[in-house]
This record gives sequence, structure tokens and C-alpha cells, in this order.
Amino acid sequence: MITLNINGKTYHLDADADTPILWVLREQVGLTGTKYGCGIAQCGACTVHIDGTAVRSCSMPVGAIEPNQKIVTIEGLSEDGTHPVQKAWLQGDVPQCGYCQSGMIMAAVALLDENPHPTDDIIAEQITNICRCGTYNRVRTAIQQAAAELAKQNEN
Repeated sequence: MITLNINGKTYHLDADADTPILWVLREQVGLTGTKYGCGIAQCGACTVHIDGTAVRSCSMPVGAIEPNQKIVTIEGLSEDGTHPVQKAWLQGDVPQCGYCQSGMIMAAVALLDENPHPTDDIIAEQITNICRCGTYNRVRTAIQQAAAELAKQNEN
């Protein structure tokens, strides 16, 4: 039995310690916003946060997670899609097919938590998620827009 804190709720799950977190999230908890892309931690479609750090869940075994660590998925980012990054994504028409976007959003949120004023170069260096549709320019613009919105919120 493994105990996980996912989006603020405690789950007691029967899973082998070597099962990737991605499959536990999708198959046992029913949180399907986190996507399977490559299975080798390269594309980033499976990105979630563990204690605020962006992690590729397809290659992280569930047994490596301590019960006190907090996992946040795209579903836990905001209940109604009002996180500034989510809003910037919609305003900037970032998604095309949308498959990679939950992982891309989670990576962007982690970046902004670490660096609230990233330059274009930092964004290019830190956001290594792969988008088959090639929306990288829109991603960069949305991250800058979300950074500005977060800065404005922090002033108030």
C-alpha cells in the first residue's frame, strides 16, 4: 500500500513501487489530464509537480514518492482554469491539438515559481517540453503574459 498526497487529497493505493506515477494518476486515481507521450521523460506531456518541482511522471516510480510529498496535476492547478498561466494559454491561443499542453502548462508554472521574470532565453532553456504542433512562440508569449499578470497580483 502506497500513500500519496495528490492535489491536496490523501490516497492509499495498491501499486507496485516501480509503477510510474503517471499510470497511478491516470489508472487508479482517474486524473487523466496528465498525458502519456514518450514514456522516456523526453517530451514532457506527463509533467506534474512534486513539492513544486516539475517532474516527468512517466519515468518517476511511485515508490520514490514520500507520503509527505505533495503531487499536483493539471487538475489541481486551479479548480476553474483561472490560474494566470492557464488564462494566458487561452488568451494567446497556445493550444493547437492540445495533447502536450497540460504538461507544458505545468512546466511553465514551475518555471514562474522559480523565476517570476524569465527572459526569452531562460524560457527557451527551461521549457524543454515537446510540442508537435510547434507552438513555441505562443508558449513564450503566454509565459511572459502570465509573468506580468502574476507580478501585478503580487503588487496588490
